[in-house]
Amino acid sequence: MSGIKGLISCTAWVARGIASVHPQTYEVDDKELERISALAQLNIDEAKAEMDEANAAAEEFKGISSDGEETEEVIEDDQASDDEGDVDMKGELDKAEKKPKKSKEDAMERDDDLGQYNLDDYDEEQPASGANIFSNIKGLSYYADNAEDPYITLHDEDEEEAQELEIRPSDNLIIAAKTEDHVSSLEVYVYDESEDNLYAHHDILLPSFPVCLEWLDYPPFSSTTDSKTGNYVAVGTLDPDIEIWSLDVIESIFPDALLGDPKNKTRDETGAPIMVPSPSKKEQKRRKPKANAEYHIDAILDLSWNRSHRNLLASASADKTVKLWDLSRELNSTAIRSFDLHRDKVQAVQWNRVEPTVLLTGSYDRTVRTFDSRSPASGFGAKLPSDVEALKWDPWEGHTFYVSLENGLVLHYDARTLPSDLSKDATALFTIQAHDGAASGLDINPHIRGFVATGGTDNLVKLWNVTEEGGAARVKMLTSRNLEVGKVFSVTWSPDDPLTLAAAGSEGKLQIWDVAAKSGVKEALGEKLPRREWRQRDSDVIGLVDDAEDDSDDEEE
Repeated sequence: MSGIKGLISCTAWVARGIASVHPQTYEVDDKELERISALAQLNIDEAKAEMDEANAAAEEFKGISSDGEETEEVIEDDQASDDEGDVDMKGELDKAEKKPKKSKEDAMERDDDLGQYNLDDYDEEQPASGANIFSNIKGLSYYADNAEDPYITLHDEDEEEAQELEIRPSDNLIIAAKTEDHVSSLEVYVYDESEDNLYAHHDILLPSFPVCLEWLDYPPFSSTTDSKTGNYVAVGTLDPDIEIWSLDVIESIFPDALLGDPKNKTRDETGAPIMVPSPSKKEQKRRKPKANAEYHIDAILDLSWNRSHRNLLASASADKTVKLWDLSRELNSTAIRSFDLHRDKVQAVQWNRVEPTVLLTGSYDRTVRTFDSRSPASGFGAKLPSDVEALKWDPWEGHTFYVSLENGLVLHYDARTLPSDLSKDATALFTIQAHDGAASGLDINPHIRGFVATGGTDNLVKLWNVTEEGGAARVKMLTSRNLEVGKVFSVTWSPDDPLTLAAAGSEGKLQIWDVAAKSGVKEALGEKLPRREWRQRDSDVIGLVDDAEDDSDDEEE
């Protein structure tokens, strides 16, 4: 990724009123330091092992003999270098001894300069009459509480920091998975719709490139909270493990939960997770893990949280499997179910909100499948003309879904009409040629029926209005916009505002698009729009202020 400023691979919204008003700061206690030290030692041991392997390979390559001749030469060279060092040190000492000494005249001049201060009689001087050591404190006041003392300002700094971190109930959070200069992190932004303000709140470092995000409110078993709800995000990366982080804690070091191979994680007596460094490349080749029913062995490509059965999380992986995880189980527990329904990487997975036991999956094997997780063998599916990029159930109809493809097409299917035999053709309700390239972003508006957003590698975000006339679907593109995020990897509707859309992509930018500013969009949606007054904004696109641009503007003023 050299030469790339950065990219945002996926985003997720957090609805208003969910985030903690005053997020906690992660505290590192003695036990935490021990865990960090143990992890650091594991990294050191791993590095030493790799160095030993490299040295052994180098010795074998050079054909070093066992008689020790070369070793003796190296020792002689080292001794010679040590002797040279001794000579150099002696030379420096000789130079120091040859330096000219200070003359007696210079010392007398220095004494004359200090004489004006009368230092010899300093201890014999008497204090002025009527003066004592407390004579100059008449104006001092005593405060019972330091908070009342105007000269103590530390508490003001604490208050300012608390105010800066405060998240109001009217604020949204937006999580962006960002990678820049080979460093990946979760960027947590605050969006204040009333002030058209978007700013970075805090970030969380990740060990690997993030591929997918899923917000959830269910506290995993290993979390320290006793609450039945929370504010968490599950992260899928190029590693085969799933990390779950609390968004109400800043400066976190470890995730609240880690789902994957039990050998790659452990925990202490408090239940706090400790991540164990992944094995070296040589060891990975030697192991050659095989797909299994307990955990993933390849990258996590998509995640879906079940909002009805809140303890369930579904994951799709490059190892061709879909797995179910029970977040209420102990930390080292494995997946509770595994589905092998595809012949290639599983790119997307989503639970059905109307039928909460039904899953929808899409794969690089150019098929899409829907099945009940209790009886996956009785599922249905369809063959597709290209690889799957994204898919979404229609939130307004529990039996229809959208799927976007690598060739730019977006198809709409009725799951009730899909065949159980994939050798048979399945007819889509309608097809849209959405983009000149992969249709990598897809989302269905949860507030306005038939309002669809798509994003593509052609750098465009497009809005579509789907209506029904005479029993047939009619699709119309309302607007197309280049939001200057590069290739669009993610488009997501706000959970609170029906005409607010977040978009991000290959330029590493997050942009908030106020669709209401487009009068043509509001007119086309007509009666679909909620009855409310739409506020006039100075700009219909809100993004982060670039520090460099901000500084240059200040210099010009």
